[in-house]
Amino acid sequence: MTGKTALITGSTAGIGMETARGLAKLGASVILVGIDHTQAQQAAQDIRTSAGHDRVSAFAADLTSLHGLLQLGSQIAERYNALDVLVNNVGMNRPRRELTADGVEKMFAAHVLTPFTLTHLLLPQLKSAGHARVVNLTGGIPGGPIEHDNLLGERRFIGWTFSHYNHTKTMTMALTARLARELQGTGVTANVVYPGHGYTPMNRSTPITAFPKLYRPVAPLVLKVVAPLFLSDLTRSARSSVYLAATPEVEGLTGAYFDDKCRRKPLPASALDERNQSAVWNLCVRLSTDALTSTQA
Repeated sequence: MTGKTALITGSTAGIGMETARGLAKLGASVILVGIDHTQAQQAAQDIRTSAGHDRVSAFAADLTSLHGLLQLGSQIAERYNALDVLVNNVGMNRPRRELTADGVEKMFAAHVLTPFTLTHLLLPQLKSAGHARVVNLTGGIPGGPIEHDNLLGERRFIGWTFSHYNHTKTMTMALTARLARELQGTGVTANVVYPGHGYTPMNRSTPITAFPKLYRPVAPLVLKVVAPLFLSDLTRSARSSVYLAATPEVEGLTGAYFDDKCRRKPLPASALDERNQSAVWNLCVRLSTDALTSTQA
């Protein structure tokens, strides 16, 4: 990865930070993105120390906001002519339906709209790299149905792992399959990866109210005792993202899905359904039109 530049979103903690660290150790120049400026700078210094070089930069941006995405896209364009890797790692889990400043359900914004919009904003830099890679992260228990009338959780929303979180992560897979087709001929590939269930800051901070009521009495035990025993350490959880971003073995491969052991697996039927892909894609186009148009003005 020496001589290459990789941008990783949601990379000031958790799996994203370990992905950035792994790529930096392979020699890449890495760009961290987090919502908090101080935390981003601290993470960058941590990775500089462990990687043994100073080619680590950090930006602060709210990537669930179209304004934040535009701001980041502009800053990257000013400083970098080419971008070899974009890892769309940023994620969140909400126990109840919440909206961004743009009126978009937050988990959809983080897991679907952000990868769509940021990839398009940075497409000039990705194309300039010659053979660039976009790596999107799924998670939870993806692969269920995609509900066309409930993409933003407007009709039915159930918080935590077994519901809208999974719904949006399945949409990430459908988005990636469509993105791979749209990018054919550009030299940019798009693949999706499953990191496994890591003991991330997001998992550790899951509120008790996020659990279904039936399970709330045992939730503290699950979070404090069971989760650390059975969830993967973060280095292991980042392994598949680093693999897809760096290994020569997947050069030119696009539209593929890899599991947490770096094995290629078939995409679920719901993600391969072109009607589902179009529903997700068209909603992203509509929601991001103002942001993308303003960059061309």
